[in-house]
Amino acid sequence: MTRPWDPIRAVILDWAGTTVDHGSRAPARVFVEIFARRGVVITEAEARGPMGRAKRDHIAAVLALPGVIERWRAAHGRPPTEADGDGMYADFLPLQKETLARESAVIPGVPEAVAALAARGIRVGSTTGYTRELMDVVQPLAARGGFVPEVVICSDEVPAGRPAPWMNLAAAERLGIAPLSAIVVVDDTPVGIEAALAAGAIAVAVSRTGNALGLAEDECRQLPPPELAARLAAIERDFLAAGAHAVIPGVADLPALIRRHERRRGDV
Repeated sequence: MTRPWDPIRAVILDWAGTTVDHGSRAPARVFVEIFARRGVVITEAEARGPMGRAKRDHIAAVLALPGVIERWRAAHGRPPTEADGDGMYADFLPLQKETLARESAVIPGVPEAVAALAARGIRVGSTTGYTRELMDVVQPLAARGGFVPEVVICSDEVPAGRPAPWMNLAAAERLGIAPLSAIVVVDDTPVGIEAALAAGAIAVAVSRTGNALGLAEDECRQLPPPELAARLAAIERDFLAAGAHAVIPGVADLPALIRRHERRRGDV
């Protein structure tokens, strides 16, 4: 940051890869599976590329990849159509529900971070690329794990999902807080950072817990420390280049980040 932040009154947290599902494993696996069911192999990197978008938009983005179009043509004798995307989305929802029921654990340190923020009078809202139907599965599981934000805005409750600013604006309105420069938006994807900036919020990216690294917590621990450090450094560079104001390993590090910037302002 080249200047002190405005006094922080709220944070808006993403869900998969930021507050639940370390590594954002659940959606990535489902995207790979729904393509496989149609005889088309996609890589995990291709599945993860549009992560953070509304899920129907995500499917359309993968279908538009040149390599995927060619593999689809080889499997079906024609390029994919919008109807194909609609059919895949219909398959996606029940399969994603099944996966979410198994893989929506709250990321360690998130409940403690939220409690620390609340103790400082900082409100906590959230947004997600999941639909309300999917969040009806995730939210009770997260609540049992200790994560209960005041506000949850889903991608099907606004005119357009990320990178549009509408979810962040809706969350801010629901919290009753303005301007957006008093809100920190935390996300694990470039489109999430883009959406935060479009709303006029402070954009903070997470590197270790999210889609960019794409590893479960135990997989992170198994990586040789120099390799993990190098991969996290590269992710941080990419997020900063995308416009993030700051990059942290995970939400557990957010209270300390905000305290540092409060000290720069002289608020504490």
